[in-house]
This record gives sequence, structure tokens and C-alpha cells, in this order.
Amino acid sequence: MYPPSRKDFISLTLSDPHSHSYNNGKHRRQSCWRKWKQLSRLQRSLVLFLLALLLILGLLAYPSITEQWRGLSDREDWLELDDRDLKAVPPGVKPVLGPAAAGKPPAPVVGPHLGPAVGPDSVAEPRGPNVPILAKPPTKKKTFSNKRGPPSLQKDGNVSDPIGGEKQEVVEDEEGEEDDKEKKIVSWRGAIIEADQATEPPPSANEKEAAAPPAPANPADAVPTEVVNGTIDRLEAVRDAFRHAWKGYKNYAWGQDELKPISKSFGQWFGLGLTLIDSLDTMWIMGLKEEFAEAKNWVEKELSFDKNTDVNLFETTIRILGGLLSSYHLTGDRLFLEKAKDLGSRLMPAFKTPSKIPFSDVNIGKGIAHPPRWTSDSTLAEVTSIQLEFRELSRLTQDPQYQEVVNEVMKMVHKLPGKHDGLVPMFINTQSGQFTHKGVFTLGARADSYYEYLLKQWIQGGKTEDDLLEDYLQAMEGVRKHLVRQTGPGRLTFIGELSHNRFNPKMDHLVCFLPGTLALGAHNGLPGDHMDLAVQLMETCHQMYKQMETGLSPEIAHFSLQASDGHDVIVKPADRHNLLRPETVESLFYMYRFTKDTKYKDWGWDILQNFNKYTKVSGGGYTSISNVRDPVNPGPRDKMESFFLGETLKYLYLLFSDDMELLSLDKYVFNTEAHPLPIWPSPPK
Repeated sequence: MYPPSRKDFISLTLSDPHSHSYNNGKHRRQSCWRKWKQLSRLQRSLVLFLLALLLILGLLAYPSITEQWRGLSDREDWLELDDRDLKAVPPGVKPVLGPAAAGKPPAPVVGPHLGPAVGPDSVAEPRGPNVPILAKPPTKKKTFSNKRGPPSLQKDGNVSDPIGGEKQEVVEDEEGEEDDKEKKIVSWRGAIIEADQATEPPPSANEKEAAAPPAPANPADAVPTEVVNGTIDRLEAVRDAFRHAWKGYKNYAWGQDELKPISKSFGQWFGLGLTLIDSLDTMWIMGLKEEFAEAKNWVEKELSFDKNTDVNLFETTIRILGGLLSSYHLTGDRLFLEKAKDLGSRLMPAFKTPSKIPFSDVNIGKGIAHPPRWTSDSTLAEVTSIQLEFRELSRLTQDPQYQEVVNEVMKMVHKLPGKHDGLVPMFINTQSGQFTHKGVFTLGARADSYYEYLLKQWIQGGKTEDDLLEDYLQAMEGVRKHLVRQTGPGRLTFIGELSHNRFNPKMDHLVCFLPGTLALGAHNGLPGDHMDLAVQLMETCHQMYKQMETGLSPEIAHFSLQASDGHDVIVKPADRHNLLRPETVESLFYMYRFTKDTKYKDWGWDILQNFNKYTKVSGGGYTSISNVRDPVNPGPRDKMESFFLGETLKYLYLLFSDDMELLSLDKYVFNTEAHPLPIWPSPPK
């Protein structure tokens, strides 16, 4: 530093008429310096020592203060860590080793025609939860109307690439408005749309900053695990996840359709306790006896179908009717069968159409059915994915009417023109009984479970219905011929879509059911190349998770066909959400059962860990998220779908179990909501 230049002037003090004094600053500085010099050496040393000490203490305290401030900010947004959740363990709990490890025989299950039968398991008393993580939602913005499947249409395809070429409708999501009563119902695989199941636009920079949670210092801290003999007890980790989800549902949404875990409230769809009924057989399989008993008590005392309410035929069949039938088979309790009979009879008016193709919606109190407000069409998935349940209801009740109406639908579809090498259009008209919107073919939303139920009906009926097998085999050949492609960079095999002979390299997460279905067919004697394709597609579905920053798959992926692109999986902004879907872990379960390759278990474990890390809510429950590409702010959507408990956690539990007789795939067939139904005995030849 250079010394200040010398200035030749005289310091003066001036006064103005208003008594304002003026002087230069140099005089004041010199005065202070003289006072400092007047202090003794000891006094000056003491002052300097105190100043140095304060500086050191400030530097030491700075990181702690910063961390506390950041923690307070984060809690005010949406992520918090609750020590009580981490440490609280109910008294008297013991680890569960499962029936095989415990050396106990399975509990007997009684069916109406089979007499005593083997149940899934007999488990010891469950452990208490060890759970961390999330809370408080960001303010809701405009959302897009959606269904349980990919974001989309009443008329068009998915958000990122509407097959029908129409724009997506934007709806204001304002709670408490009277037009909530007019919410549209649309199913996840093609049937209905609920206004608040929406694809949200990517968050702004300000929203990201407001909602950003800190990344855990140690990723393992976010995952509750039990360690037995030095290895992680994955079964117990799944039980912990279920207990945590159930805790939120029980505390904030008991008896309602769906939990909103961040706002600690609930959402209604049909008002029939969807999550509770969807979870019944999961609790039984996991040996969660106390939780099952609570839920059964609600079914017995509170569940009534005598309500003036519209329900979707498809969703009500796969979730509620399927859940009641499977619970009856697993427990032998006729309460569930009686409830299933009551519901089945109330759904029958949906089939009273000129074509015998059922309407999508039915009022179960008034017995009046109707199509959606915007069309007279039903989606193919919803009219051809109710057969397993209605056929089983007829077998149990000895009343043929249920099987007759759904078999008639399959016979009509079998003969209809408009297929493309076994591939079917997405829509069918309830008046004419003909395909509509021809020329568009997908294995995603609105068509997927048609292919799944072709194979599973054939297996359920003892492999005697040749038309079903013929349609399935022809469809799989059509898939190979028209929809299978490989990416340029990594040579990943994927299933695209065909729109008027134009290929679109777009694959819904829903399509990840296909590896498991192909493997199931190969296990039942179908061509071996089905298993080869299953292995390739399973790798692709795994990469849809692995290549995302959160380790969770987007709702829809696009694939690069050019080797120069560098990335196999491309995700458009509107498709980045994750709804806690089951399809990938479903296929992992089938692949492990048939190959015994432990990599499929490891892939499932990675998915569970990432669900815990990015979707777990501290007060109970898990939430769907808006952006799988942003681990700092994945954007919680404040909704836990019933299928997370009914399917996702169930398949993870079965995947991690080494008991191949736990719901043996030679004895049970799973409906499209993961509810196991028995395979019928083959008729005498």
C-alpha cells in the first residue's frame, strides 16, 4: 500500500447559521490515534487479544450457524428429518425371518371348492418401523388433466407426443371448488382421468430454490434396513416401507381412497376405500396381522356399495373386486366373498349396451351405466382387462352371468377387423362394437393389459381356450415385427408405437409389464425366444431407472435411434414425473422366479432405496414426484396411489423372498393390480 499523498492545507472548523459544524476527517482520525497511543502497552495488548479471540470464535461458529440456518430453511420448505421417526420402535416387537427361515409350515387357506389349501405364508409378529424423511408441499400450480396411466387425453395420446395429434387440456387445480364434483374419471391404463392426477410443468428456478431439500450426507441414512448375519434383510425393509405408508394412510386418510401425505389429507375417487382394499392381500402376504385385522374390521363394518356414486368399471374391478377375491382365497373368510358378490352384481349394468361392449362408468347405487362425457368409446384395455375377476366370481358363486358377459367381449374382439398382425387399436365403440381411431398401435396406456389378459386368461382356464392363445401369439409376433427397435448408442431393445405406419420411439413405463408377461408365457411352454426378448426388455426398463439422476424412472421415455446422440434414454420435460408405479418391479419378480439371477433382486433393491430417498414423507406415506432428473428438488406431488401398496411393495416383497412356493406361479395368476387368483384345475380329458 502506498501512503496517502501529502496535502498542503489548513484544517478549519466552520459554523453555519443553523449550527451545523464541518470539519475534515483527518482531524478525527488523528484524535483517535492519540487516544490509542495514550493507552499503556498492557492495555493495548489486552484489547488486541480480545479482538483476535472474538475473530477466532466467529470463524469456528460460522459452519454450525450456517448449517442450522439451512436446516431451518429446508424444514420450512418440504423436507424434514424426524428423530422420533428414526428411533421410535413399538415395544415387544421381534424380527421376522419368514416361514421358510422360521421352519414353520404355511398357514392353511380354505377355498369354497378346493377344501384346505396352502396359503402364502405364516409369519411371526412384525417389527416396528425405522423410517426417515419428507413433508410440506410446494404450492400447486396449473396441472394437466391425467389418468393413472401416462399423462394424456380424453381423446389424444401421451403428453409429450399425442398420438391423436390434439393438444393437452389445461385445468386449474383449485381445491374446495364445487366443480370438484365434476372431476373426470379416467383410468391409468386407458380408462379414466382425474383432474388432480396431473402432469405439472417443470418448476421454475424460484420454486426449485424454495423447495430444494439437502442431499443426505450418507445415502444409506435415508434407507431403513435390518441387518441379519452381516447382510441386509430386504424383506424386512419392504415391511418397514409398507408400515410407513400405512401409518400415513391410517392417520390421515383412513377409509378414504388415497392419501395425500404431505398435506396430511386425503383424496377421493369413488369413495370406496381404494387404498385399504388394494392393500388387504399385501398385508396378509407380509404377515402384518395387526394391520390386516384393522382393515378387515373396516371392510366388515364400514364398506358399503349402496352409494349413489359413479365408478369406473375397469378400475373398480381390478382394484376392489380383485382385492376382495384374492383376500377371500388367501384367508378363506367369506366376508370378502360376500362383498365381492355384492359389488359384482352392481357392476353388471355396464354391459347393457347395444354392442355388449361395456360402458366405462356405472352408478353402483342406481344401477345406471354410461360412457364418458366426451365420447361413446371405451378404451380397449378397460373392456378386456376385467375378465380374470368376473370369470373367477362366476366360478366361486356358481352364477354364470359374470363369466358370460366378459367372455362375449373377448369373442367379439377376437373376430373384429382392424387389427395389424395381432396388434389392436386403443378404442372401441360401445354402440357399434367396432374399433375406432384405427391405425394407432401401442403397448402403453389404453391397450397394454389387453395383451396381458390374453395370456393370463389362457393360464387361468387351464390352457384350454385356444382363441386366447392364438390372439396372444399373433400379437407378440406383431410386436416383434412392428414395434421392437434398438437404440443407437447402447443397443437397448425397446418397444415403440406405430401411428399410421409411422414409428415413434416412445415407450411408457407401463410397457415394462411386458418382460414379465413374456417370461410367464415362456414358463408355460410358449416359444423360447419370448424369454430372450424378455431379458432384453428387462435391461431397458432397468436403464430407464439407472440413467435418471434420482434412480427412478420417468413416466414416459423416448429412445435415440442415432449412435451419434450419446444418450439412449431421452426424457421430455412433461414426462419426468414418477407415480410410484409397479410395472418394472413386477417384471423383476417374474424374471427372478424363472431365472434365479440375483441381479434382478439387486435392481429391485436399488429402486426401493431410491423410493425411500426421494419419495418418503416423514409423517407417513410416500409421494409421487414431478422430476426424476432433479435429485435436489424432485418436486413432491402430494399423492400416494393405491397401487403403491397393492402392487409395487407387494412385488418387491415377493422378489426378495426365496420361498418359491409363496404364491407359486404354477398355482396363481396375478391380475393387473397384482391380486393373486387361483389357476383353475384342468378339466378331465
